[in-house]
Amino acid sequence: MGARGAILVAIAASIGNFIQGWDNATISGAIVYIKTELALQTSEEGLVVAMSLIGATLITTCSGAVSDWLGRRPLLIISSVFYFLSGLVMLWSPNVYVLCIARLLDGFGIGLAVTLAPIYISETAPPDIRGSLNTLPQFTGSAGMFLSYCMIFGMSLEASPSWRLMLGILFVPSLLYFLIAIFFLPESPRWLVSKGKMLQAKKVLQRLRGREDVSEEMALLVEGLGIGSETSIEEYLIGSAADQEPSEKDYKVLLYGSEGAGLSWVAKPVVASGHSSMKPASRLGSIIGNQSMHLMDPLVTLFDSIHEKIPETGSMRSVLFPHSGSMFSSTVENHHHHAKNEQFDEENIEREGDQDYYPSDAVDGVSDDDLRSPLISARGSSMFNHLRSGGDGEAGIGGGWQLAWKWSEKEGGLKRVYLHQEGSRRGSLVSVQGQGEGVHVAGLVSQPALYSKQTIGPAMVHPSEVASKGSIWKDLTEPGVKHALIVGIGIQVLQQLAGINGVLYYTPQILQEAGVEILLKDIGISSKSTSFLLSAITTLLMLPCIALSMRLIDISGRRQLLLATIPVLIVSLVLLVVGNAIEFNSIVHALISTISVVVYFCCFKMAYGPIPNILCSEIFPTRVRGVCIAICALVFWIGNIIVTYTLPVMLSSIGLAGVFGIYAVGCFISWIFVFLKVPETKGMPLEVITEFFAVGARVRRAASAKNL
Repeated sequence: MGARGAILVAIAASIGNFIQGWDNATISGAIVYIKTELALQTSEEGLVVAMSLIGATLITTCSGAVSDWLGRRPLLIISSVFYFLSGLVMLWSPNVYVLCIARLLDGFGIGLAVTLAPIYISETAPPDIRGSLNTLPQFTGSAGMFLSYCMIFGMSLEASPSWRLMLGILFVPSLLYFLIAIFFLPESPRWLVSKGKMLQAKKVLQRLRGREDVSEEMALLVEGLGIGSETSIEEYLIGSAADQEPSEKDYKVLLYGSEGAGLSWVAKPVVASGHSSMKPASRLGSIIGNQSMHLMDPLVTLFDSIHEKIPETGSMRSVLFPHSGSMFSSTVENHHHHAKNEQFDEENIEREGDQDYYPSDAVDGVSDDDLRSPLISARGSSMFNHLRSGGDGEAGIGGGWQLAWKWSEKEGGLKRVYLHQEGSRRGSLVSVQGQGEGVHVAGLVSQPALYSKQTIGPAMVHPSEVASKGSIWKDLTEPGVKHALIVGIGIQVLQQLAGINGVLYYTPQILQEAGVEILLKDIGISSKSTSFLLSAITTLLMLPCIALSMRLIDISGRRQLLLATIPVLIVSLVLLVVGNAIEFNSIVHALISTISVVVYFCCFKMAYGPIPNILCSEIFPTRVRGVCIAICALVFWIGNIIVTYTLPVMLSSIGLAGVFGIYAVGCFISWIFVFLKVPETKGMPLEVITEFFAVGARVRRAASAKNL
């Protein structure tokens, strides 16, 4: 129930991809009639198809920076306007020049929708279903293709089909998309937080999560504004504070249970030893020292070590805090002084006086009316920093992670800690020799986003100041961001080398050349109509495959789905090569081609279709997410143009066998890249994922230095 709002918003945001799928299928059918009526040459035919890709490429170059400036929602609205205008112009198109202009406008809409939808969905979805919701654009895109092919098939049965009507009817779903975007889609809460609009962000989160208390997730979103801080992995044993001896009170983090329950927990640092079972921290040294792993990205191993230790059932919340409404708290030394908080939102209710202010503990921390201090609150001289955990039975900030803070003079003041339970059995107590008994947790420790080491006490700055601090282009040079860009750009390039868009745009022609009309010769329709019908059937078969992917992507994970499905792509492409290189009778040839194309499409849509965009929407920090995804999308569209524009030329020069052979090699390279470089990000909060990339970059530097 709590995720219903996020699901509905994700469906609405995916309408732009429905229109993209509709357009992709429509142009692949309409081009058969366009080239006949307008007497197009092969190069002109490719240009008409590729103009939308050129438009998408052009708009993508600025979409990231503009979305970081204006927000995600306005650009989704603008994409619907481009779709609508292009549909009207294509409906009119008197010649190929006007048609190309209309296709360019269409490309503008496609570029914005395809680039912004994954960002928007990732920034609004809960971590545990983020992959499923971000697969929705793939599902709606294929649904659009299916409906479009059905329309084209029906129109192809007419004596003189109108390609203008085929293309122009695009304005109908575009108008629906515009109305839904205007009246239903909220702005991304992460973008709102980055602009300091805390109350707006809180209201959106309450709507998306279906609950009132979203304080902990608000804190997570604010912490996600930081970038470039040194992140370390530490180990803790968490036990009851009541069981601690006086000599053991030198704890790092104190965790309190629900109000009035009398529960409190102490997280003691675990000294590294051979008895430590903490996978992330203990593997740091072994990764660096293992010379045989120089090809494997250390980041892959770090992510795997977390997922291997995810509890079988439940979460750390139920182990430590059996009551709802529990709180994380960390102790700050008594010598801290009050520091004046900045006003966090121009919408906040003005407070009387100019005195130092922290929210009262009487309302358990942050109140509904005051969000000036979403991270740190104080009470008297104790200076307890606390934050209420989210209710509704959810586990902290998602994926079994919790958010806490600690104070350490030696480590430069206040530190943020992302905590994750380690252990295969929920609630199990483990012992570390000489260090006591408790629940093992790993902690990602780094500098809080709003805390300044130059101030005395827990003084904070405005979130919008953090987001605007420094140059975005300088942020792109941070090791963790560069590392993420390598993964994002690499997987987008290789996705194009797998040939999906070339096959997609020209499916009717490919099936027609394969002689598929022989399969349906008895029903008395033309080869063109047969190819359209088989294209519709193919896209219909994609839908249950994508639905299965939506189920598996947050269970098996992104990486495992890619590693399992790419070999099937290779086999189907090799069969296409064999079917076109060896002389079979016409029926066998048509069967091999049809089955291979169907299997190729279905497996591609299950994993390699949606996952690159999903990964790119997950691995970049909030401050540079728009720009980084735009860079990856630009690479995607350039590759798309090259593949689409060159396919007709390759078909006429090296034939279907040669084309599919090239694509099979691209899939093989893709599998190697995924195995060595792509980590598993399922179920993890976006902010934790970016912290791991920062750690991974540091490990890679250390490993490179050791190998020199």
